[in-house]
Amino acid sequence: MVWCARQGARNRKEPGVAKDSDVETFCALRLFIDSWRWQWVPWYLRSGKCPAATAAEVLVELKPPLQRLFDDSAPVDGRANYLRFRLSPNSAVALAVRVKRAGKEFVGEQRELYLLNEQPGEEAPYERLLSDAMAGNGALFTSEEAVEAAWVVVDPVLNTHHRVHPYKPDSWGPKQADTLIAADGSWHNPRSVVA
Repeated sequence: MVWCARQGARNRKEPGVAKDSDVETFCALRLFIDSWRWQWVPWYLRSGKCPAATAAEVLVELKPPLQRLFDDSAPVDGRANYLRFRLSPNSAVALAVRVKRAGKEFVGEQRELYLLNEQPGEEAPYERLLSDAMAGNGALFTSEEAVEAAWVVVDPVLNTHHRVHPYKPDSWGPKQADTLIAADGSWHNPRSVVA
């Protein structure tokens, strides 16, 4: 994995926060997996306090095919083909593809197939985590070795303190984070409500 950028700033107007605080509350990363299967595939991650929406999503953007099926293969607004995994607040999977619009014209239209996994009476994530902890079930917990391996990656980043960039609450972080992903596209901003 390669660490490329980190940005953030703490809301200095919160009670108990020093006016000159430079504690990071936002992180934007570009990572690579050291594997022949994922060689040269960038993974972009970002997380922070007070985002515009509270959600955890993974968006896998698919490369456009070499042969264009439609004259308008790329949508005017939004992304082309992708697979989206919503981890929270509701578990869901979505597949978006460009399909032929109804009619005689050979024009594409973006469609998303959305599968929501809602179980009536299902435990909230923390309820399940606490239940498993009390029952001694460690399946949902990270092993000590995995935690130590994560610290090997994160510790050097924390020790090399970069200048923080302020950002407004209820935003998607500082604008400087947009430059990290600019060469490959733009960030995916999840929505609060399930679409």
